[in-house]
Amino acid sequence: MTTPNFAARCGVHDEAREAAAARLEKRLAEGAVDRVRVAWFDLHGLERCKTLTVPAAARALRAGLGMVSTLVLKDSSDRTAYPVFEPGGTAGLQGFGQGNNVMLLPDPVSYRELPWAPRTGWLRSDPWFADGSPVALDARQVLERALERLARHGMGLRCGLEVEFHIYRIEDAQAQLDPARAAWPGEPPRVSMLHPGFHLLSSAWADMADEAMRIVQQTAQGLGLPLASLEIEMGPSQFEAVFDACDAMQAADDMVLFRNAVKQALRRAGYHASFACRPPFAQIMSSGWHLHQSLVALDGGANLFARPAPEPGTGPLDAGHTLSAAGCGYLAGLLAHARGMALFCTPTANGYGRYRPNALAPQSVLWGRDNRGAMLRLVGECGDPGTRLENRIGEPAANPYLYVAAQALAGLDGIERALQPPRATEAPYDPQALRLPTSLSEALQALQDDAVLVAAVGPAFVDHLLQVKRSELRRLEAAEDRQAFERTEYFSRF
Repeated sequence: MTTPNFAARCGVHDEAREAAAARLEKRLAEGAVDRVRVAWFDLHGLERCKTLTVPAAARALRAGLGMVSTLVLKDSSDRTAYPVFEPGGTAGLQGFGQGNNVMLLPDPVSYRELPWAPRTGWLRSDPWFADGSPVALDARQVLERALERLARHGMGLRCGLEVEFHIYRIEDAQAQLDPARAAWPGEPPRVSMLHPGFHLLSSAWADMADEAMRIVQQTAQGLGLPLASLEIEMGPSQFEAVFDACDAMQAADDMVLFRNAVKQALRRAGYHASFACRPPFAQIMSSGWHLHQSLVALDGGANLFARPAPEPGTGPLDAGHTLSAAGCGYLAGLLAHARGMALFCTPTANGYGRYRPNALAPQSVLWGRDNRGAMLRLVGECGDPGTRLENRIGEPAANPYLYVAAQALAGLDGIERALQPPRATEAPYDPQALRLPTSLSEALQALQDDAVLVAAVGPAFVDHLLQVKRSELRRLEAAEDRQAFERTEYFSRF
């Protein structure tokens, strides 16, 4: 086996990785592409990349490439949330300071050729320090650690994605591209709708938006993503993409790739796609990201939520009527940490406008049996291998690695402590029920108050996340026009 340098120092370069790198080098030598984007997804799930020539990309598979470390420390406006050039400005952030470099190491197995960008390859990468130690503040590593904890119990997590988002036609790009109007962050383009909305699953609206929907489909399928359907959602110019269930890490990787890819592919065709929860228009419907999840046995793949027959003495509103003991504990864990996990599932100030009564969005910490008003929806019956929980708390701008990790860690805590869930609700908008956070500031405090979840995620990472989100919150609170803030901060970039 060829002896690599930096990849070997990181302890990840084995025979399988060397074989994958050799296969990729052979593919690159065939001349199908003349450049390769080496991508990394930041704390907000937004894609950053360096575009390399083919020889440089081949070298990077083993040698890595440098990236300024401040990209790990950015808030949602792209401002560095730490005073990195001041003495002590990065105290407590081991390996960071003075705008130093970290190293990106591409994963050769992740290679794809971008269907919308001619002769362009793509690789996902992970950040490492120069000494070969991992950058623990990377969101993907948070999920890796969470899944490793599940694996120690012989369990894996499977996730299915239902993602709502908006697509608009660009009518005038000058607001975004006129140098005389440049700002930080800048304005989005002026747009018009693709369909008028308020006609759920309308065939007529689907035909009206056919070109954009076809671009989304071709982009997702061209990347090998498990897209199952594209649908017309309730709101004006709103859509939903549904994906087949898969391993949790693959689902998170697929989500960040899908979200960033369709924005790029649609932009080339004259469209603005937005995964911001609430676009800055009067007559809109908020977008959610519904995360279906079930635990499976690593040995054999059996669904660990399913049970063959109801627990004796239970009725349909009892969790044990459908869920196994592990499923009941997992459900109870999600409820116990619902307020603390809100920041991972709804990380933007924009997203908290979605939690409204009778809006098919959750408002309170409740679960229901096939109930789309509850935060957690139990789907399935006894003996059904598709039995699962659907968490409806998330917004589509959430970082998928953090959203999924929060589920795994909260659910595992419920299993380890044998927590028991209450009975299912039949009144998901009961004003007396425990409410989810209603603002970004409340969500920040709720996470701080959840000592168990903080310990599970990692106090250093949580401190970092809170530092970055407080930077965002300070700018929001100082903004003279909140709608203008959300328009440029979220609708323009997310």
